[in-house]
Amino acid sequence: MSSLMSEPGADGRFGEFGGRFVPESLMPACLDLEQAFKEAWADPEFHRELDDLLAHYGGRPTPVTQCRRLSEKLGVRVLLKREDLAHTGSHKINNVVGQALLTRRMGKRRIIAETGAGQHGVASATAAALFGLECTVFMGEVDTKRQELNVFRMELLGAEVRTVTSGSRTLKDAVNEAMREWVASVEHTHYCLGSVMGPHPFPYMVRELQRVVGDEARGQCREILDGADPDVVVACIGGGSNAAGTFAGFVDTAARLVGVEAAGGAAITNGIPGVLHGMFSRLLQDEAGQILEAESISAGLDYPGLGPEHAHLAAIGRAEYNTADDAEVLEAFRLLSHTEGIIPALESAHAVAWVARAAGTDALPKGSTVLITLSGRGDKDVAQVREIFGRARA
Repeated sequence: MSSLMSEPGADGRFGEFGGRFVPESLMPACLDLEQAFKEAWADPEFHRELDDLLAHYGGRPTPVTQCRRLSEKLGVRVLLKREDLAHTGSHKINNVVGQALLTRRMGKRRIIAETGAGQHGVASATAAALFGLECTVFMGEVDTKRQELNVFRMELLGAEVRTVTSGSRTLKDAVNEAMREWVASVEHTHYCLGSVMGPHPFPYMVRELQRVVGDEARGQCREILDGADPDVVVACIGGGSNAAGTFAGFVDTAARLVGVEAAGGAAITNGIPGVLHGMFSRLLQDEAGQILEAESISAGLDYPGLGPEHAHLAAIGRAEYNTADDAEVLEAFRLLSHTEGIIPALESAHAVAWVARAAGTDALPKGSTVLITLSGRGDKDVAQVREIFGRARA
């Protein structure tokens, strides 16, 4: 395991970022969760059951696809790590199945979750149905409207979807409400947080549960590339779990690591250090320290911060973080669909957009090999994109 992306310090920090900034009432829950995860992660039986579920229920390993037509068009060799082919349509199932196993191990009967694009909510509802757990998902009102299909999927799977009408009515506010609910019901409820964010141990735990993406991809790429690694590894970033899992597999190689944020968020590019949702990370803030609203066509990247380990990787220069705007993302959505017959999630299309823009420049010279983690499929976004394209034609 790489020394860069192994365990954080005893205080739950990656360099200066991370930690555990929670009310006193939640501190015992965080400490109990940390201990439960450490014990589970050291238990071969836990890993055996998790691996079996990911293989025979989650659909792992997901393949790496060579994009021949897109590669020819861009002048770089493009490989896709196909998390869109995992059960429920995204990488989220990797984390949620692990946390559901942990919930059962801790003797709790209920999980709660936040969701933006709905994929984490769907995965949480799926795991709850599989394990016979109660499930409540918090989702901002704006996101429930642009992701109506995923709301129905969650309800079909037996989850209660609570619409959040406070604040910007998006992902940040869904996290706020989930945190409040956790405080009120911690004795029998586990908060199944969906990304590498929040108080310790969540950023570490979620990254370890998503590490399977990068570990698989490294072996698959070496098979395709005759033992070599990609020159560049790219993933989209909201909270950053698919990127963290991917980067963990390549952080000890010579591959460049590139995270792509929404231009209307971009906590690395535009943020400053601060505290939100129990973590010290880079956040969008004004001069008075008030959190600013992020804006993105993608509900899953509509978050004013990112995971603390990403802030650390940026600070030490091991990973670089770029942005893609909504227009570029829509074009990338169409580009991958037209050239490869693969419709990406709008989140994943941010990574595709950066590759399309950078190809043939100093950032991604012609002839380079690039791996993109396709974190999810675009079925959930088709109605939204159709409406946007329809308005553009009108």
